[in-house]
Amino acid sequence: MLFAVTLTYRTPPAQIDEHLGPHRAWLADQTRAGHVLFAGPLDPPTGGLILAHGEDRAALDALMASDPFVVYGLVDVTVLAVSPALRHADFPARWAAAAQAVAAA
Repeated sequence: MLFAVTLTYRTPPAQIDEHLGPHRAWLADQTRAGHVLFAGPLDPPTGGLILAHGEDRAALDALMASDPFVVYGLVDVTVLAVSPALRHADFPARWAAAAQAVAAA
């Protein structure tokens, strides 16, 4: 199942910056494990967005609970489950098996 996860900063930028290294390391670990498909900051810089893959919402909640930003209470987390109907042909089917693949023109 895919999830769109929005992190919204609750603290001043200096506190975010202090934990950015561990947060990025956590993201890299979760990307290697196949849980995070992409992640990055929002513009304007009010937080970040993660596209995540997990077995179910409980698994995603457990995963997010280990993010240093969450552990230290620096962000509010909003999660939306996504059921893809279409995917670009280059997007891996294993993350959106029910979605129709559409080739580039």
